[in-house]
Amino acid sequence: MTGKSVGAAEFKAKCLNLIEQMAGDGEPIIITKRGKPVAVLSPVPETAARTSIIGAMKGSVLTYDDPFSPAIEAGEWDEGR
Repeated sequence: MTGKSVGAAEFKAKCLNLIEQMAGDGEPIIITKRGKPVAVLSPVPETAARTSIIGAMKGSVLTYDDPFSPAIEAGEWDEGR
């Protein structure tokens, strides 16, 4: 993966500025510790934008007979005996 490389201490000190810079140029930032890569900060893809939860389950109920009828018959109840 190509991108800018930043030490963990520098990332900690400049985190917000680096995030703004990455959001502007879209280039990922490789975070290193003692010269070894430990994490990658990358921009969120456009397709991962949040969508509204309203209507998210639309069309998921396939069928139902009577939503107001009991789930089981009264004689099937276990009275804890």
